[in-house]
Amino acid sequence: MYPQFQFSILFVRNSASRPSPLSRCSAFRRVSPPALRLLALFFSLSVLQLFSPSLFAARVKDLTLVEGDRDNQLVGYGLVVGLAGDGDSNAIATMRTVANALQRQGLIVPSDQIKAKNAAVVMVTADIGAFLKPGARIDVVVASMGDAKSLQGGVLLQTPLMGADGRIYAVSQGPIAVGGFLGGSGGPGGATVQKNHPTVGSISNGAIVEREIPATIVHDGTVTLQLHNPDFTSASRMAQEINKTFAGAATAKDAATVTVAIPPYFNGKSIDFVAELGAIEVTPDSLARIVINERTGTIVATSTVRISQVAISHGALTITVTSNLAVSQPNPLSKTGDTVVTPSTQTNVTEIKGGFKVVNDAPTIDRLAAGLNALGVSTREMMSIFQTLKRSGALQAELVIN
Repeated sequence: MYPQFQFSILFVRNSASRPSPLSRCSAFRRVSPPALRLLALFFSLSVLQLFSPSLFAARVKDLTLVEGDRDNQLVGYGLVVGLAGDGDSNAIATMRTVANALQRQGLIVPSDQIKAKNAAVVMVTADIGAFLKPGARIDVVVASMGDAKSLQGGVLLQTPLMGADGRIYAVSQGPIAVGGFLGGSGGPGGATVQKNHPTVGSISNGAIVEREIPATIVHDGTVTLQLHNPDFTSASRMAQEINKTFAGAATAKDAATVTVAIPPYFNGKSIDFVAELGAIEVTPDSLARIVINERTGTIVATSTVRISQVAISHGALTITVTSNLAVSQPNPLSKTGDTVVTPSTQTNVTEIKGGFKVVNDAPTIDRLAAGLNALGVSTREMMSIFQTLKRSGALQAELVIN
């Protein structure tokens, strides 16, 4: 594409000023002026393709999930050792788990004689994908179940991971990586420093698959695609683009499902068909949506969000309460009177008055952001404005608050 762009510019420029080196070729000298204009038009159209919507298309494999090709959840109960005093207190469950682990090694120790400060009982979770063969490795997440302070430096002992059917599909073991730490000494007069969440860790490639999960992606000669973001327009466009490659094979069943019949010349080659199917490019439609996360103060808006002309007045009310302690003491050498401590509380209310600000029609997301930023409000205040705009009918978008 880019070489065509460079060649077309060179050709037009040279044809307007002086003969190009290519025109010295006998083949180019025989081309008539109308043919040259047609050739220039062809190269110009190739340049316009650089800015066509197809450049913003996504592959079918990135927009959908093939029915049958899905992950399954695994879970297991395990024991982490080597915690250097940060493990569980002498809980019954921990002591019995340690006793059972020792018994499997041929050492019988009563559970009431075990001190478990270096060990912790944990739950181990993992996701196993379809078509993974025995011997493949998957990541696992390890989380403390008891009152352990940290899993830093711990090692997970061999833990079977089971599916919802109760069968073992993988076995996990290995050192735990914790994205945080806990330091210092607690208790009266002590201080601790904690970063992130040290009671949850992970083991990269920490589980070995022992049993393959059966999966089927072809049902009665048909492959079913499930859209990650259900949308009627996107499903219809996807079916149309697929039918351009495989005539009449695709049908949009609903906003989330597109079924594709395998052509006869792909009989016995379903994997090749799914590979070609996933490479087809589709331009998905985007819903007008604003997502607000109140916990983090994050606001995300899609490019299709629109706002009608509206006048906004936003004021902020701040209440400050200050409390001080006043001490009243009797006169020196006085035999009467007591020392009295009385609280002194002051309350101040500050209101920032805001005048009306007209926000014009915002057909694009950048104009919408510029109009709202002109109000000079914070992110938290903008959340309230979005909710009010939605109730007033001026916001043409779905508002999602988490």
